[in-house]
Amino acid sequence: MRLRLPEERPATPPAGFKLAHPVISHDGTRAGFAGVSLGGALPYGFVDEARCVYGRRHRCPALRCDCGFYCLHTFDQALALACAGEHRRAVLLEVTVLGAYIRFERGMRYERQRVRVARVGACACGRMPCAFADAGWGRTGWRVLTAVCAECAARRGRTAFASWTAVSFAEFVRCGGGPLRIVAGGKPGEPEGKEEAVSEVRSVPELAAEASLMQARLDWLQRELARFTGGGRVS
Repeated sequence: MRLRLPEERPATPPAGFKLAHPVISHDGTRAGFAGVSLGGALPYGFVDEARCVYGRRHRCPALRCDCGFYCLHTFDQALALACAGEHRRAVLLEVTVLGAYIRFERGMRYERQRVRVARVGACACGRMPCAFADAGWGRTGWRVLTAVCAECAARRGRTAFASWTAVSFAEFVRCGGGPLRIVAGGKPGEPEGKEEAVSEVRSVPELAAEASLMQARLDWLQRELARFTGGGRVS
């Protein structure tokens, strides 16, 4: 006789934490996230259902397969993963676990999820980030993004086969279909003021950042027009 763990029937959906890379589709119309482990080849939306990475047609999470979304139980467990060099530029997601799930000692493997909060680190220069820019790598059909401040976003050149230099946090949320709260810095449960929410309120710094991004795009457009019309060199 095989013993089975008792089925859980929680009053509210469980919550968890995980690392992921923000991504945007090649045409700039869709946004989502790509995992940092096995499921990284299949980017997912803000609300999505897991698909088997091996192409099998069973429902996730299958007992005899590794498929399904993964998350950890605590913020500190996910933060520890971010110490690895390959995960330094990833964002930390707070998710709501939906559908069937399998609980383990450190986390869960589950069927569906809703991404509620994305916590981003500082720009590479150390300033507070306000946008996502091309990280220089990606998946088929998707560009991986990294958080940047307004000044670094404005200095970035046009990426290959893309007419944009960066996408603001608010625009990223709109492309993903929302709702999603993007937070720069801070930990869950910290007093207000130790973290900065940058996607829900149209603050003056955010508007200034979007103006800088728009100016960078206009500068690129002027250079392209000058090149095609022979109007001379534009600095």
